[in-house]
Amino acid sequence: MNEHPHDREIDVRGFNCPMPILKTKKALADMQSGQVLRILATDPGSTRDFQAFAKQTGHRLLGQSESGGEFTHWLQVK
Repeated sequence: MNEHPHDREIDVRGFNCPMPILKTKKALADMQSGQVLRILATDPGSTRDFQAFAKQTGHRLLGQSESGGEFTHWLQVK
């Protein structure tokens, strides 16, 4: 797994689109520029969703991984 240091973590496992993105937006709003948020998800579409989210918002997608049906995403606040 490609781990990244992170400042905060949210667990959106069990939620499907759009909830992981909505909960991520809320978490990012409380973070400072340059901080990293780690998101734990189970929605297979989350990989594509977070790629699109990063493009649309300007936050930097540092990495994504999948293990045993669980997806981890790292976003750096713009």
